[in-house]
Amino acid sequence: MKKIVIALLASAVFSSCDIERLPYGSMDSGSIVEDPASSLESLLNGTYGQLKAWSDPMHRCGEYAGDNIMIRGSSTDAFYEFLSYSRSPNNYRLTQFWDSGYKAIAQASNIINMIEEGQNAEFDNKLGECYYVRGMMYFYLVRAFGRPYYQSPETNLGVPIVNGTPANVVDMLLPDRSSVKETYEQAVADLKKGAELMTIDNGPVYASKGAAHAMLSRVYLYMSGTYGAPNREYAELAVAYADSVINGGVYSLLPREQFMEYNTYAPEANPETIFAVKRVASEYSGSDHYYGVGGMYANIGGQGWGEMYASAKYIELLNETGRNDWRPGRYNMVDARAAFIEPTYAQSGQEVFRFIKEDGENVLNYVQAAITRSGNTITCTEDGQTYTLTPVNAVQEVYKIVYKDGKTYTGVIDNFITLNRVYPQFYIVKCSREGEDSHLHSPVISRLGEVYLNRAEALAKLGRYGEALEDLNLIRTRSIVNGAYTSLDASNAAERIDKERQLELAYQAERSYDVFRNGKALTREYPGPHAQFEVIQPTDYRVTYYIPQDAINSYAGRLTQNPTSN
Repeated sequence: MKKIVIALLASAVFSSCDIERLPYGSMDSGSIVEDPASSLESLLNGTYGQLKAWSDPMHRCGEYAGDNIMIRGSSTDAFYEFLSYSRSPNNYRLTQFWDSGYKAIAQASNIINMIEEGQNAEFDNKLGECYYVRGMMYFYLVRAFGRPYYQSPETNLGVPIVNGTPANVVDMLLPDRSSVKETYEQAVADLKKGAELMTIDNGPVYASKGAAHAMLSRVYLYMSGTYGAPNREYAELAVAYADSVINGGVYSLLPREQFMEYNTYAPEANPETIFAVKRVASEYSGSDHYYGVGGMYANIGGQGWGEMYASAKYIELLNETGRNDWRPGRYNMVDARAAFIEPTYAQSGQEVFRFIKEDGENVLNYVQAAITRSGNTITCTEDGQTYTLTPVNAVQEVYKIVYKDGKTYTGVIDNFITLNRVYPQFYIVKCSREGEDSHLHSPVISRLGEVYLNRAEALAKLGRYGEALEDLNLIRTRSIVNGAYTSLDASNAAERIDKERQLELAYQAERSYDVFRNGKALTREYPGPHAQFEVIQPTDYRVTYYIPQDAINSYAGRLTQNPTSN
């Protein structure tokens, strides 16, 4: 039998009557039809297996392009293009994201095409899981490679829709990219079909009706336009599917203290998790601790690069309602989400005044200046000059100084945080420590906290601000005691809901997409090697990733590339 490269690009090798199902090998379609009971379970496990390879570049594409992180310096790794917006079609991590996504689509599609619907509830449920995986993959691919939905979805290009191995693999001609609108319609149709077929809930590491409805609440939110020009039909549907999840009684929000340890729970033991890509410890051995997602954010027990840190912008957002103090002996999280950040304090315990200064034109840098206490007077010394600290909030040890450049800088008294190059290491542990002291992490795809925020945004776009405020405050007050907003209206809804999504969903690969889909610009005015004062507009061509060149080269047909300029 001839071997073909299918799933566009995917480098997923199939024969004309075989399905590749990593890591289980391949099975002949005839044997599957003759004895589906003994085959379907393994085939479906193989489909889930594809998500493991997909989840790594998925995270990097979504999170690195946002404003929650900074990196200690430029890197030769392909992921640096995601952070720096120096787009290239020759990026192996982008190729992995595309390939693994289409492998999952191909495998799910072939199962759907081989197994007859309506045999029994168990079979239908597994078919529903395949529809969920396929719909989810199309959504994640189109939001990365297609423009935001509010920007001419009928004419902007999405991704190719190829649902299974073509019957004629010798002379096959695959279609070019469908429009953004058509790709979203495919994702919605698959997720709805999956929800219809799934009547059995096997827990959050398997697709379920709840997972499909949670994803539909997000997909319709992406389709609901901007705050200034909302699409009411899609906002209503986002609310409806969020209602189904919230009112279904299957999932519950973790209380504050447990939420601060969210990353340590296995998905099966977390009532807030709706769907996660299950990883196990045996998959994280040796160098995997370095090369996994969490390995870039922290070094834990000597494992991990620890070269990406929480951005000053995200730290400032966490501290907006009060200072979060990570110091040993003074640990106090005003915002529960600050528990996912761990500064690397020096053992000396030296006290410093840390602030951010302008360090030349369009350059911001951290300063950690040693302090001296003399009675009620506190001074700090930097570059041979001494400055007297003026209290802003003495209880929280927030102070300001008038610097030698004539500017006033506000900062905090803290212990010295060790540096990587010139940057204090604010480790991120939200993608580590699942059940053990390592970088084990099962990426969360959907959780109840997000669904509440989906509903809050959709309600606000419908002008139902009172109901939106209830959802917004439910999530906000879990993390910030007595932090409820007293009002929500057209003048502040966009800013407040966007802020809460950034705080709540940080390091879950959502931030950059959230910014652009609502027609906002991305700004990253904080220390780091990136272009600190560059403004990325939602209409910038770099908002979308290039189609991988390897995919174009191996595609059986025309595969149109994204624009290379505005």
